[in-house]
Amino acid sequence: MDDTSPDINESLFEAPPMAEQERMAEAILFATAEPISIKELNTRLPHGCDAAQALISLEKRYEGRGVKLSKVGDGWAMRTAADLGFLMQAESVETRKLSRAATETLAIIAYHQPVTRAEIEEIRGVSVSRGTLDQLLELEWIRFGRRRMTPGRPVTFVVTQVFLDHFGLESARDLPGLKDLRAAGLLESRPQPGMMPGITDEEDNDDNREEHGQDDMFEG
Repeated sequence: MDDTSPDINESLFEAPPMAEQERMAEAILFATAEPISIKELNTRLPHGCDAAQALISLEKRYEGRGVKLSKVGDGWAMRTAADLGFLMQAESVETRKLSRAATETLAIIAYHQPVTRAEIEEIRGVSVSRGTLDQLLELEWIRFGRRRMTPGRPVTFVVTQVFLDHFGLESARDLPGLKDLRAAGLLESRPQPGMMPGITDEEDNDDNREEHGQDDMFEG
């Protein structure tokens, strides 16, 4: 065989130029509401494309723009620049607010994951209603994790990529500290989880109402 003849297979599966790969990856990201992984991008792009490199180039291209390429868990997504979020407020209507019990439960899972129901109750100092966990699961903000290799093999709970995406986080390690939460008015000036010997009568009544179906996870 002539050494100078082109490799037929190589020519048939030659990847498009990187600029074209970027354009294709960009189109997929804008058309996909949920974060998409590099592996999935590679399956959609033509043979030989390098989705990881295309994302690196896109991330640089969108620096300082109104939208940016954000890493969310194991996926990537186009999102509004954080400093321009106020412009979207008119488009977002909040009709319901998480109850205190649900907020505390979600926070404990986020900061202590993977965590069992018994551990959540120990940290809060009060039993967790099944309805609270069920509705957090329905929101897809938490999911079941691996079972503990302890007697009874209790299931654990962890936060999801949907939770990370909703709060603009790359991973749970990016969660703000307790001081930041209090400064933003998202957490009351109360003892940290695990340091509360008990709860007030008012809190106890709130959870009792939840247990009997008189108060769901949302208020208002």
